[in-house]
Amino acid sequence: MFILLCLVTFTQAQKKTNESPTAKNGIPSPKQVLGFHPTDDKTIADWSQITNYFQKLDAASDKITVKQIGQTTLGKPFITAFISSADNIKNLDKYQRINQKLADPRQIKDEAEMEKLVKTGKTIIAISCSIHSTEIVASQMSMNLAFELATATDDETREILENTILMLIPSANPDGIDIVANWYRKTLGTPSEGTSPPELYHHYAGHDNNRDWFMLNLKETQAVTKLFWREWFPQIVYDVHQMGQNGARFIIPPFFDPPNPNIPPLILREVGLIGYKIAADLQAAKFAGVATNTTFDTWWHGGFRSAPYFHNSIGILSEAASANLMSPVLITEDKMKQSRPSRGLNSPLETSTSYPQTWQPKYWGAGDIAALEMSASRSVLQMAAKFRKNYLRNFYELNRANSRPDANAKQPLAYVVFAGQGREETVARFIEILIAQGIEVYKMNRELKTSTSLTQTIDTEIPLGSFLIFTDQPQRNNVEALFGKQIYPNRVDEKGNVDVPYDVAGWTLPLQMGVETSPVAQIIENPNSARQLEQIKDINQVRRTLNLEPATEAFAKLPNPLKTNPRIGLYKGFTASMDEGWTRLIFDTFQVPFKSISDADFRSNNLNYDAIILPSDGENSMVSGLKEENYPKEFTGGITEQGVENLKKFVENGGRLICFGESCEMIIKRFNLPLKNVLSGLKRGDFYCPGSILSLDVDKTSPLAKGFGKQAAAYFINSSAFEITDQTKVRSAATYANKNALLSGWLLGEKYLNGKTALAETNYGKGKIVLFAFRPQHRGQTFGTFPFIFNALEK
Repeated sequence: MFILLCLVTFTQAQKKTNESPTAKNGIPSPKQVLGFHPTDDKTIADWSQITNYFQKLDAASDKITVKQIGQTTLGKPFITAFISSADNIKNLDKYQRINQKLADPRQIKDEAEMEKLVKTGKTIIAISCSIHSTEIVASQMSMNLAFELATATDDETREILENTILMLIPSANPDGIDIVANWYRKTLGTPSEGTSPPELYHHYAGHDNNRDWFMLNLKETQAVTKLFWREWFPQIVYDVHQMGQNGARFIIPPFFDPPNPNIPPLILREVGLIGYKIAADLQAAKFAGVATNTTFDTWWHGGFRSAPYFHNSIGILSEAASANLMSPVLITEDKMKQSRPSRGLNSPLETSTSYPQTWQPKYWGAGDIAALEMSASRSVLQMAAKFRKNYLRNFYELNRANSRPDANAKQPLAYVVFAGQGREETVARFIEILIAQGIEVYKMNRELKTSTSLTQTIDTEIPLGSFLIFTDQPQRNNVEALFGKQIYPNRVDEKGNVDVPYDVAGWTLPLQMGVETSPVAQIIENPNSARQLEQIKDINQVRRTLNLEPATEAFAKLPNPLKTNPRIGLYKGFTASMDEGWTRLIFDTFQVPFKSISDADFRSNNLNYDAIILPSDGENSMVSGLKEENYPKEFTGGITEQGVENLKKFVENGGRLICFGESCEMIIKRFNLPLKNVLSGLKRGDFYCPGSILSLDVDKTSPLAKGFGKQAAAYFINSSAFEITDQTKVRSAATYANKNALLSGWLLGEKYLNGKTALAETNYGKGKIVLFAFRPQHRGQTFGTFPFIFNALEK
């Protein structure tokens, strides 16, 4: 069956990718509305043009309805187009209710009802485009895909529309679409044509907006999470991306090892099956350079396509080779030879089973990218339509299995979030994050005696007002992935070569947020009474329990923790620092006033602040900045050497300088501080810690440690470990633990950082310098170490 599907005649989408059809049955084509055909070279549609086109499709076609699912960070309409048959569109509420029941089998009374739901329901697919807005082509392609589905009359399209409901997200980052479109138009025909904008292309997160899918810091992530895991529960989520220019033309599943143990094996099989379907269809259509089983793994949680795995949904990622935004590029053999090897793909010029046909170097542009993405989208939709009952039944069975007690007793019965641990606002935010993802949380309105041991009856009383999260619920995989500690496999070969994971190795949410939780193995007294606890439905139930003021909206601002009012300046260069963006997010979330400091401010000594923060940026990025050969002069040059001297004077005259992560290296060198990074120069086979949570020993006598206990958990990613060479000048506020430093993730060569300084403070002239060897605000997730920042800012 699968082979026959792969040999289906190549769809009209690819035959007509570069054509500009007129209206069909009164439905306008993108060219008619925009004045150009999307995905043509050197054209670009901004968000208002894209949304305008989708609104016109909605008005003209009974197969499309457009819904606003929220607002973006900058207040733009955030839309999803629902595309299906006219009859299905009329009855969306009906099919949503069916899918909600399949997502929670406890609502289904018997097998007969389940079979009726499977027979009647539709496969729900989400296709999301251009979350990274410099990967611009998919957002433009989305209009072509929608027009084709609305106007095509062939049997294949009719089957797709009858058996599926597509939620098409033209971009998961609309603000970034405008940033990129405005920059591209401004620079078209100049030396800057096709470059990335000199600012973050998401207001806070930049590229890291695809690292937020369990934390939900961003409005866009919150809106899509609600759409997916509270309302529609898609069986398939396809996330459309682009990558570097010189390697393979297209990367699709199956993915590389290792898999996360909390992903059901069936999901991994289905991911591979759809990936091979896409690859076979592309091969039949004579597309070369398509790779599988490379680069991306299924370990990590926090991405658009990886979060669905933990909700029993199939996550598909495609990565197409990029052009220069919408400008074509000449790819030569020499460029392809320079492409860095990746896991599973040594060279784009060498064939293998997972890369059976190389691509011949030539010009590469938006039309080529769109053709791949259109084909892949059609392949996903074909599979969803042909095997509709299979997808629905499998989805039901996986959710049903999760809703039953763990037969092997390998997982806890529940997790408890203890009352009375302090930092109530953080606890409230933690519970809100869980509820927003569809996780069931219960309030402890009666005392329960529990045990953390399966083999012994060890009484542990859970205080009233605590919160209990049972694992036997449809969201079991997600609960385990968030509460459990990650143990990444030690993937080092006999030569010392390290198999680098994609993104991070550990992310345990309670550890990152500094929230005290514990597994519950058994309820000793009257276990049935636990099921009669009060379920938390909204954040204000949580806030009342914690004696907090009610919130007027979800993910509301948090109180300013500062007792004084320092004048805070945050360096913001033109190299688009994600670390700077996350720092802004933290300050805005906690309503801490600050101002951004530009390169020009440093050069002109406009540094009238009490405290200056340098995000985790490298010396070259800060001092030299962007290059004039690629960018207009107004964006180039960095803070310059004069800016460094002005920064020295700022501290000498009584200012406080706070450095995060990578920026410490420049300050240690330029200010001649008696510290050194003991990890500098070590080979990866000797020391490696890819995005993991480590234990800190805290010096409670330090003002920087106010409110902390003896231990804390810090996030280590491309971080440092300091050795203080003059103890009379530098004070250590926190060190990496002397032993057993790893709490979650992977740590190779622990001995190199044991006992070394992670947070230091020193006087410099009349001022002070605070050096964070790690990133205390990593991706806005590490609430547990935010207080270090606030302590450092106090006058």
